Amino acid sequence: MGTWSWIVLAFLIGSLPLSLWLGKIALQTDIRNYGDGNPGAANVWRAGGKGWGLLAAVLDVLKGALPVGLANFMVGLESWALVAVALAPLLGHAYSPFLRFRGGKSIAVTFGIWTGLTLWIVPTVLGVAFGLWLAILVVEGWAVLVGMLTLLVFLLLTRAEPAFFAVWLGNMVLLAWKHRADYSRSPKLSKGILRLLFRKA
Repeated sequence: MGTWSWIVLAFLIGSLPLSLWLGKIALQTDIRNYGDGNPGAANVWRAGGKGWGLLAAVLDVLKGALPVGLANFMVGLESWALVAVALAPLLGHAYSPFLRFRGGKSIAVTFGIWTGLTLWIVPTVLGVAFGLWLAILVVEGWAVLVGMLTLLVFLLLTRAEPAFFAVWLGNMVLLAWKHRADYSRSPKLSKGILRLLFRKA
């Protein structure tokens, strides 16, 4: 398979609306009627509980991890070819042809593509960063933005290869665009953090 074949394959795998199908088959419901209306794992969680939500998240992670991991570790794609393959599942999930080019916010698939690039290293950093900032900031979009900036600092400190910075940039732009509605709201601190700060003061 050539580079373009891997890009198309990665896009198509990323575009499979697995969370939506899981909701319809297992929960007998359209998960887009819950939460923010997106066809992602978070709304499977809202519709069917923690167990189904975790399964949906794993499936969405695999949509990124499988094609990128195969292209990276088995085929040995490098440089800009690997960047394109890594970004393809994100775009497929966010703009799925199965959903008239609509889709989810690509958070779970973000963990997947970085798993395919670095195994456990970046997903662990990203998980800690997102978890920390989601606990600190009220608005999800701001937490995702600062979490991705935290990842950038990690990549700089570890002197990651140039291709990783290109993947980070594309990933950052897509996540920021998909969360753009959140940026009209100020990045307020959560009540728990405010109570902690005032208690210490």
